[in-house]
Amino acid sequence: MPELPDGNPKTAFGQAKPGLSDVPTTALRELGVVMRLGATKYGRFNWRADAVSATVYYDAALRHMMAWMDGEESDPESGQSHLAHAMACCVILIDAAAFGKLNDNRA
Repeated sequence: MPELPDGNPKTAFGQAKPGLSDVPTTALRELGVVMRLGATKYGRFNWRADAVSATVYYDAALRHMMAWMDGEESDPESGQSHLAHAMACCVILIDAAAFGKLNDNRA
């Protein structure tokens, strides 16, 4: 049995799972703000109730990324980071696919 850093046998099982402590909390906080705005505007996890089209969120993510690349830090409507909005688009695409609610209309 390999040596465990803390001597606890549960550590090996925990280390085999996704390392969420490797995700920067600054990004998660900003993502949480944007996801809350979306939940207020459209309903929490609305994409799980009604399918969403891949290109809608792809286009939105790219618009946010292009605005950021052009020097605009924050979305004019929400006042939040364009990068956080782009992350939210990707999160929705991943989650919708996982729940069978993604209309995969990629060409």
